[in-house]
Amino acid sequence: MKTIGVLTSGGDAPGMNPAIRAVVRTAHQQGCKVLGITNGFDGIFDGTIEELGIPLPAGMIDRGGTILQSSRCKKFYHQEGIDEAFKILQDLGIQGLVVIGGDGSLTGALELSRRGLPVVGIPASIDNDMAGTEMAIGVDTAANTIMEMLDRIRDTARSHRRCFLIEVMGRNSGYLALTTAISCGAEIAVIPEYFYNMKRIVDLLHHRFQKTRDNSIIVLAEGVCDADTFINRMRDEKGGDFDQEIRKTVLGHVQRGGIPTHFDRMLGARFGELAVTGLLQHEIGCMTALAKGKTTLVDLESVIGRKKHPAPELIRLARNLQIEFGDAVEL
Repeated sequence: MKTIGVLTSGGDAPGMNPAIRAVVRTAHQQGCKVLGITNGFDGIFDGTIEELGIPLPAGMIDRGGTILQSSRCKKFYHQEGIDEAFKILQDLGIQGLVVIGGDGSLTGALELSRRGLPVVGIPASIDNDMAGTEMAIGVDTAANTIMEMLDRIRDTARSHRRCFLIEVMGRNSGYLALTTAISCGAEIAVIPEYFYNMKRIVDLLHHRFQKTRDNSIIVLAEGVCDADTFINRMRDEKGGDFDQEIRKTVLGHVQRGGIPTHFDRMLGARFGELAVTGLLQHEIGCMTALAKGKTTLVDLESVIGRKKHPAPELIRLARNLQIEFGDAVEL
């Protein structure tokens, strides 16, 4: 294998650039050249492909986002588009491909692998919803960003006797909402994996306000509903307006940007190096993963499409710290 392609796809995640850098440096160390495909899978069809040398990714290790840019490719929703992409990659002489992205992106990687192209995927998604790995690139940076924002909002909540509802990202995963609620001392976490009890939430807020503990933080995962809808449901349960002022804050895309943390830089580097090593050792149709602190390769067939639930120890921790988040797990 002398030519390896690399692309980033789907939502950007801090740590993608360190992963790209590790792919390029490891490949060059092993005598391979790397072709960078710009703008995700769309770049295959658009022909926006260039060789990556050591100098280009060298100065990007401290930047969020991705120097290769990213997109969600509609052509990859259809078998004909995947067939066309496979042929283009073959014509370009790309003998192996590293795909950096989330579940949708790695589904595309799996389809290319099924057609005979050696592919290794790297999980990169702030949602941390990829099965088979304890952590994906970008999760730690996003969680630290949310934590900083929640700490700042708590200052205002204390000063004005308010309840703040904070809507965070995570798609259909409650990992970010639950873990940042724990790290920031929030009173309530609303996550898609558990059914929330609105009566209990409203009663908890009322009792806290009556006992002069007059500020509260609710962390809402976007996969449940949006902030306005949740506040309206709270009012419906209460039967009118609250005796306490409730304000919403939607953190939005600020969670996806920013300087990658040490953890995400290291994880990106470890995954990038392992992806190239795996390709050169003919470990194909797989994904890099973190398991018990060690990097490993897992079969893409075994992880794509699987739903990832919060770890039981996180659920136990949240309950013992008296964070209200619901009852029965949603299977």
